[in-house]
Amino acid sequence: MFTGIIEAVGKIRSIKPVGGDMRLSIATGDLDMADVQLGDSIAVNGVCLTAIEFDAQSFSADVSNETLSLTSLKLLKTGSAVNLEKALTPTTRLGGHLVSGHVDGLGELLEMTGDARSIQLRIRAPQNLKRYIAVKGSICVDGVSLTVNAVDDDVFTLNIVPHTQQRTVIQYYSVGQAVNLEVDLIARYLERLLLNLDDNDHTNGSTLSKELLARAGFMK
Repeated sequence: MFTGIIEAVGKIRSIKPVGGDMRLSIATGDLDMADVQLGDSIAVNGVCLTAIEFDAQSFSADVSNETLSLTSLKLLKTGSAVNLEKALTPTTRLGGHLVSGHVDGLGELLEMTGDARSIQLRIRAPQNLKRYIAVKGSICVDGVSLTVNAVDDDVFTLNIVPHTQQRTVIQYYSVGQAVNLEVDLIARYLERLLLNLDDNDHTNGSTLSKELLARAGFMK
């Protein structure tokens, strides 16, 4: 698990085809590698990868064809900048939101506009993800925990403050590029719960019902 608070911007050092998929070597920049162990998870542009080799300045990770098909990692080149975050610990400050590192789909950056010292991003989400995106809700974009400011069908708007611009790969964004999206975990689990919720079935001992959720304001 991760928080979506980026710890460092790294760079792709090498990309090697291995056995039909891919191995990345990543220079970690300012990321503190002192407590990293073999097999630890590190999020790369929001994608949870396993460190199979590492030293004080870099690590390597294998990337499966499944991950390549679902994420923007397939678009990386040697020298590409990437957001990095180590997995959280029980004592980590949860400054963003709970992020799994399992990308749900690719968004398209439609527009970047200035707003005082901030910039606003308009991103189109895949149709199957738009139902999870809510105004003032959380979304993870290339591993960055962000708050949704507005939603218009499958397009949502984000405000990026100067600190986030300077500390993440958002500073290198250009209109038209693909970005990794991970929707809020709670939204996904709530949908699963509601899809399997039968108001007339109390055999499992649960007192939760659609009627109760509606009365509490969770449903209309």
